Order: sequence, then structure tokens, then C-alpha cells
Amino acid sequence: MPIIDSAVYVDGHRIENPSSLDQTFEYMEAHGGMAWIGLLRPSPEELARVAAEFSLHPLAVEDALAGHQRAKLERYGGNLFAVLRPARYIDETETVEFGELHVFVGDDYVVTVRHAEVPDLARVRHRLEGQPELLARGPEAVLYAIFDEVVDQYDPVARGLQNDVDEIEDQLFGVGGAELTQRIYQLAREVIHFQRAVEPLRDMLQALLRGADKYGVDIELQRSLRDVLDHVLRQCDKLTALRAILDNALTVNATLVTQRQTETSLEQNEQVKKISGWAAILFGPSLVGAIYGMNFKNMPELDWQFGYPMALALMVAVSAGLWLTFKVKKWL
Repeated sequence: MPIIDSAVYVDGHRIENPSSLDQTFEYMEAHGGMAWIGLLRPSPEELARVAAEFSLHPLAVEDALAGHQRAKLERYGGNLFAVLRPARYIDETETVEFGELHVFVGDDYVVTVRHAEVPDLARVRHRLEGQPELLARGPEAVLYAIFDEVVDQYDPVARGLQNDVDEIEDQLFGVGGAELTQRIYQLAREVIHFQRAVEPLRDMLQALLRGADKYGVDIELQRSLRDVLDHVLRQCDKLTALRAILDNALTVNATLVTQRQTETSLEQNEQVKKISGWAAILFGPSLVGAIYGMNFKNMPELDWQFGYPMALALMVAVSAGLWLTFKVKKWL
């Protein structure tokens, strides 16, 4: 059984450390406490045992086994089922890695099912066990702490993405090119995926707060949930701004690439004009020389005293005329 940790709590204190699910269920019944069971990639049979004990809804169990779920909050009677998408920023590759966490919450139990190493729920458990007055508020307190941990871990991710965006802005008016366009596009996709993880939390937390009075949620927990909601709203605003910056950067980069290509084309055209102009200038003397180099007998200029100077003068005149023409047209 992939049990990461399992414990029974009474009045916010950990009273037993069961070594199996059966012991957990026995201690719950004996002490009337709250069970918190943490599972990592359980098999269908393993999760089925937990589902049978706590009467978990089949659709929620199916989602937890299948994975690859969007972030959502669903209520089945008096029980809650939440899917969270924790994330972490990997500095080495400058990418964002997303996990998946399923949380079942009932009157006297919390079951967490993870499909990745993040988030570190052991840290959440340790923090709550150090605050027995908070843990004594029941399963809702555990759910709040899990939300708080996931949202807190979004901060490093947002900072990493912000640094990447800053780097792109610095490179935008530099070399640029296709590689920068690809990097902007990849970063925009990461921001979109991050938005899909963060933005649903806004509706989820608002739904929890709307039902707080109906389900008797402690007033202090409500205040704590509002604090987490404020944090989520700030993250949503940051991501919206980052996405707008990347959209603008993609547009600007495309414009700069087009401008550079146009400038390169114009420069090539100017070079072609110069080459063509000098080729035409050199063609004039070559034409005259070729004509008089044919040595036909009936060419009067061959026997004329001024034939040679005239040929040279004609070459110079043709070349000078072409040079002046191209100069006026700004080809040279």
C-alpha cells in the first residue's frame, strides 16, 4: 500500500500511528478522531479499500485513479472532492513542472492522493501538528492548509516566469530571430498552463466561502480561506499581465524580424545596383574594343591616323556617360 503517512487526530493532537489502513479505521472508531491518510499513486484495489471505508463517490474515485484532471471542486452530499494542480519552477531547464493532487474531505477524514512528488504534504502535516488549535477545527482545516501550501508554491513559479519574461524583453531589440520567437511561444504556453492551474482556484475558494455558513465552517477558517483567495487573485493578475507582455513581445519580435529582412533585402538591392552599374560601365569600353578588334578589311578607322585616339575617346565617353547616369539615379 503506497501510504505516505496515516494518522488519527483527536482535538488537534496525533494520538496514534497506525501501520496499516485497517489499524487506521480501528483507531478512528475507538477514539472518535479524524483520520488523515496520504496516498501516492495508489492502485485501483488500494484506493477501492479506502473508498469503501469512507463511502467515497465512484466518480471522484474514478477521477483520482485516471489522473490528468483539471483543477476543480465538487461536492457529493456532505463530502468534498478537490483536484489541485501544484507546480514548481525548474531553474536548470527554465520550465514549469505540474503535479496533480486529489483531496477527499468528509466529516471525520481527509484522504489525499498524489500523482507527483509535489506538493510536499509532509511539510503541511508537520506545520498543522505544530498548531493543534488549528488542526482541532477538523478536516476543513487540513483542506485550508493544503490550499495554502499549493498557492504558496506558486510564488517561486511566478518569479521564475517573470525572470524569463525580463530576459526576453532584454533580448527583444538585440539579435532576435526565429530562436527568440520560439522561446516566446514556449514561455507563453507555460504561462497559459499555469493560468489553467491557478485561475480555477478562484472559483473553488469562492464556492467554499459561499457554503461556509451552511456547512458550519469555523469563522477563523473562513478568514484564512479569504487570505488564500486574495493570494490567488494576485497571482491571476500577475499571470494576466505576463501573458499580455508575451503577446506584445511576440508581435514586436515579428515586426522586428520583418524589418530586418526588409533592411537586408534593401541592402542587397543596393549592392546589386552598384554591381550592375559598374558592369555596364565596363561593358562600354569592352563593346568598343570588341568592335575594333574584329579586324575586318573594310573598317576605314583601321587606316585612319586618328582611329586609335578616337576609339579610346569613345571608350572614355561611354564610360563617363554611364557613370554620370548611374550617379544621378543614385545607383553608385
